[in-house]
Amino acid sequence: MRIDGATVLLTGATGGIGRALAHQLSEAGACLVMTGRRADALEPLAAELGARYVTADLGERGDVARLADVCEDTDILVANAAVPASGDLLEYTVDQVDRALEVNLRAPVVLARLLAPRMVAAGRGHLAFVGSMSGKAATPLSSLYTASKFGLRGFAHSLRQDLRGAGVGVSLVQPGFVGEAGMFADTGAPVPGGLRTVSPEQVATAVVGAIRTGRAEVNIAPWKLRLNCALAGQFPGFTGRKQPEGEARNVAHRIVEAQRAAR
Repeated sequence: MRIDGATVLLTGATGGIGRALAHQLSEAGACLVMTGRRADALEPLAAELGARYVTADLGERGDVARLADVCEDTDILVANAAVPASGDLLEYTVDQVDRALEVNLRAPVVLARLLAPRMVAAGRGHLAFVGSMSGKAATPLSSLYTASKFGLRGFAHSLRQDLRGAGVGVSLVQPGFVGEAGMFADTGAPVPGGLRTVSPEQVATAVVGAIRTGRAEVNIAPWKLRLNCALAGQFPGFTGRKQPEGEARNVAHRIVEAQRAAR
């Protein structure tokens, strides 16, 4: 899919990965439309890039429908927005569970459903979803987040099969631990010893590349993490016995506490 001249809708544009995506999509010649909850964060970025913006809360079903209506001319959807949803499920209220699933899973599914028909009719378009390596392997204190990312991965791959031959591509990009954005940057928690991270720019480059080449899945993570996730997918019972210890456990709990307000 050619990005130059295409109308691209980017969700979650004001986060670390979102900003990197906004810059790279703009540099690629996209007619960029960004969305997020806060106009005060979107407006200066839009002015810098010469882009449009639409404020929307993807946890609100009416906002998702309105966004799709306003952006009906979208050629490429980059569904990047997500909430952390970390921690013990038993500490979540039902409303918090609903919000995590609305933002992380329902919103990208519904946006795809509402925007794809025009792409199919035109015989061109692309749907790119930013997932996580948590969509390949379960980890402690992440059951809700992991559920949403497992679901997004299955949805993306099945939708790709459904749209095969229609001229509309579907890609899933799954980053591992991001050092300059996300849970470590947002919470101030240190990266546990021995853990290698990727940058927001690497993730954005992977998304842009996946759109251009039509790749089904791109995993942006060091080989050790990719190997561990592959093993966890094949042997969940065995790998699930391993629990974080020492520094890793402390970091995990620190992240959960710092992200509690984002539920």
